[in-house]
Amino acid sequence: MPFVDLDGVEVRDLGPGWTVQFVHSERMTFAYWQIEPGAELPGHAHPHEQVATVMEGEFELTIDGEMQVIKPGVVGVIPPNATHSGKARTACRILDVFCPIREDYR
Repeated sequence: MPFVDLDGVEVRDLGPGWTVQFVHSERMTFAYWQIEPGAELPGHAHPHEQVATVMEGEFELTIDGEMQVIKPGVVGVIPPNATHSGKARTACRILDVFCPIREDYR
């Protein structure tokens, strides 16, 4: 599967204000999020390394107690098992990459 057309990938609703399309490679999961303004991400942690890239909008991301607004050009790097949370300041499009694969997102 060298190419994936996102137009053919199921859009899933994962909670109020959060829709996503998942793409899985051999070792990684890619989550293409559409987030409504004001939608919140409760604090949580997981064993996966995560890199969050905002493609559109502004998102307040807190990693281990440190908050920063991420927007296009700012990347959040979340280490494995780090507690993180967030809130969309505006409508957002975010790409999260997880390693290893998020089996719970299959």
